[in-house]
Amino acid sequence: MSAAEIDGFADRIRKHQGGMISAWVGIPDAMLVNHLAQEAFDAVVLDMQHGMWDMQSAANAVAQARLAGKPAIARIPVGDFASASRLLDAGASGIIAPMINSAEDARSLVRTTKYPPVGERSWGPSLALNHSGLAPDAYLKTANELTVAIAMVETRAALDAIDGILSVTGIDGIFVGPADLSIALSNGDQVAPNAAEIDSAMQHAVARCRAHGKFACAYAGDGERAGELLKFGFDLVIAGAETIQLRAGARRAINAARRIASGS
Repeated sequence: MSAAEIDGFADRIRKHQGGMISAWVGIPDAMLVNHLAQEAFDAVVLDMQHGMWDMQSAANAVAQARLAGKPAIARIPVGDFASASRLLDAGASGIIAPMINSAEDARSLVRTTKYPPVGERSWGPSLALNHSGLAPDAYLKTANELTVAIAMVETRAALDAIDGILSVTGIDGIFVGPADLSIALSNGDQVAPNAAEIDSAMQHAVARCRAHGKFACAYAGDGERAGELLKFGFDLVIAGAETIQLRAGARRAINAARRIASGS
């Protein structure tokens, strides 16, 4: 992708132009992001909620993703709206905010991710200007459309408030976290992200997104589940975390070597 195509990511996902698959990285290594971005992923998500990224390493990772021709999206820690605008300033194409449980939570996210008149994002996008090649005035006029604000739906409260969340101007879409949602819906009894009850909730979320003209994203533990979620109608899915993919690749190589060496 060119810089213009990367900055067209928001337009593509808003228009539901085919199912997208994103990498997911919690290990704070910008070079790892660059390697994954060389594959046929449509984007790379930096997990700053449960991963070990800090602002400096995340900014470097955004640059490495862009160098490889892919947009980077950052999932911020719970309630850390102050970091959202900084990550956009660093050139991130979107922000995923966890635990958005109400329309007011959604408005708090919008305030820091969108420039006036939609939000209250302050000015300072030096790296974003470098990455996009836009002049300051052009960036200011287009940034709200070039970047996306994504609210995570992962609790019973969020499901109940989904229409209110999606109705907030400046919220571009949602991201369903099925593991946390399964914990919430089972009252802490189990982690079952692939359960039938979760399938039903996720299909409901997609339907509400379509009704509001917004897009839907979701986490999947592996490629097979990611494919199922794309069939549900999700616009962007995760096909497993980098740690799972790394270990699975190592396991395949070890097993192949043992099998061939033993003659079996």
